Amino acid sequence: MSTPTKPRRTLRRSAPALAAVAAVIAVASAAGPAQALTTQQVDPFAPDFGPNVTVVDPAMPVGDVQALLDGLAAAQTDAEMGSARQSVLFLPGAYGSAEQPLQAKVGYYTELAGLGASPDGVDITGKIEVYNRCLDGGGTTNCIALNNFWRTISNLKLEINGAGQDGCRASANFWAVSQAVSMRRLDISGANLSLMDYCTAGPQYASGGFIADSRLPFTINGSQQQWLTRNSDVAGWSNGVWNQVFSGVEGAPDDAAFPNPPYTTLDETPVSREKPYLFVDADGRYAVRVPSAHEGTRGISWADGETPGRTIPITDFYIAHPGDAIGTINSALQRGKHLLLTPGVYDVDSSIQLKRAGTVVLGMGHATLTAVGGAVPIKVADAPGIVVAGVTIDAGTVESPVLMQVGKPGAGQAAKVDPADPITLSDVYFRVGGPHVGKADTALVVNSDHVLIDHTWVWRADHGIEGFTQGVNGDTDRWNTNIGRTGVVVNGDDVTATGLFVEHFQQYNTIWNGERGTTVLYQNELPYDPPTQADWTRPDGTLGYPGYLVADGVAEHHLYGGGVYVFNQNNPSIVTENGFEAPDGAGISLEHIMTVNLSAGTISHIVNGIGDAADTTVIGLPRYLTHYPLP
Repeated sequence: MSTPTKPRRTLRRSAPALAAVAAVIAVASAAGPAQALTTQQVDPFAPDFGPNVTVVDPAMPVGDVQALLDGLAAAQTDAEMGSARQSVLFLPGAYGSAEQPLQAKVGYYTELAGLGASPDGVDITGKIEVYNRCLDGGGTTNCIALNNFWRTISNLKLEINGAGQDGCRASANFWAVSQAVSMRRLDISGANLSLMDYCTAGPQYASGGFIADSRLPFTINGSQQQWLTRNSDVAGWSNGVWNQVFSGVEGAPDDAAFPNPPYTTLDETPVSREKPYLFVDADGRYAVRVPSAHEGTRGISWADGETPGRTIPITDFYIAHPGDAIGTINSALQRGKHLLLTPGVYDVDSSIQLKRAGTVVLGMGHATLTAVGGAVPIKVADAPGIVVAGVTIDAGTVESPVLMQVGKPGAGQAAKVDPADPITLSDVYFRVGGPHVGKADTALVVNSDHVLIDHTWVWRADHGIEGFTQGVNGDTDRWNTNIGRTGVVVNGDDVTATGLFVEHFQQYNTIWNGERGTTVLYQNELPYDPPTQADWTRPDGTLGYPGYLVADGVAEHHLYGGGVYVFNQNNPSIVTENGFEAPDGAGISLEHIMTVNLSAGTISHIVNGIGDAADTTVIGLPRYLTHYPLP
């Protein structure tokens, strides 16, 4: 890398100060910067990313980087419902060595990302890991990965080195995670990658995840319930619990023996666009690379050099900080700026309006937009090439009609979009309840045609710190207070979802009204908390709501690898008639779908009255259907 023409500013934390990392994080998140000026000057060599972004460089002693990462992990490992958001960015170069590997653990709301133009630009010798989280006050009797949400690693090379760890820990790089966790643009080698932690109290279930655009070593799935690996290279794969989906993956296992093992393999990904990423060019200037969209793709985007796409200089972005007025943000967008959301929690009292074709919104460190006063936090116009990535949207205490609206309602929008440049949502997550009371009629509505949803978790919280007491684990209070009727509604045509995770909504979790829709991996768990069967019965008398509904009248729809789970802990007598519902037509294809009982409640059929019941006589035993409609 050449010497920058202007010195970079590198944010460092000295080792003596690291004991106070947790306090610093809390203060930074609570205070927030002063309201941003309407006209913002951005230094291309040293942008103001605010107090929750740390930039490290290879000149820093490994011990200092290790101490920094250890301090962040200590502060964030148990901060599931906290407000701190953190991003650690690695300037190009090498970190760690065989003699002194850099071994990091990643906690909640933390992003670790390389700033190289390619993943190999940042070379880490060591480990980047997530272990089972122990919930018993320091013991090992209740250690799980089921709640290991909201963390990100991307754009770096990892040469696994477990030197100094015990024999079990040194055996692999552990990534024991569940929803809202993404691994992108990684080049991993040196040992196995394990998606379960078999060292902390033995193997424990984990509830899902996502990898894209990565070169992987032999990967141990183990106890992961569902997983999507997209457009990657893998040296080998073992095990799987329920849904394991591979799309456009070199080295993917064959799925001919489905459901044993439960693999679903697509040779190519129907529509793909990799997530935008921040990088530093050879002169030290910051920029964002925005990959282009493609059809029928396979393998990593960087195999032959730079990922195809366009580069936007950081000076073309408005860099937002928590506390900035929404009017200021919209004014910048109207003047042609893109939007970079630095880590933190933003109170959003009116909609962020994305109207201009090609606008990019990139969140850092799980930047979170919380609806205030019933606002719709983001509205996206029917315009090609708009990309929203790395953003979490939280319902507020006053009911919002929707948390994100893509396109205007009604027909006639198709002429405004471009099939070759779809509106794209990458790692966009939604939450109703959890850290506070949340209310939203619907989380995500997609009205536009030609939209790509590339990994989302749409979650009405099944647990939290709201103080609910009535019912099993407060579920009756939760049902009556945390309002989330519908998770996702797709009205547009030619919409593709790669990695659609939707859970616990009070009526329909997903309704697909548009034509020629495609979903590659769907994961759903029905709500835990209906107090009575009457609360979980449709107006026409049908028992319960399916986890995935393709509307009557839809002529063409494709789903590859779908699961609906039931755990009605508040009232185990509750019955849901079907896990899936869809028209029975030549253009409808639901491949490799299943239902499963997690110990409470019943799903009577897999789809449209077909398939055996998932009830308490078959706890944990999936009910599979290879193809619907039946031959």
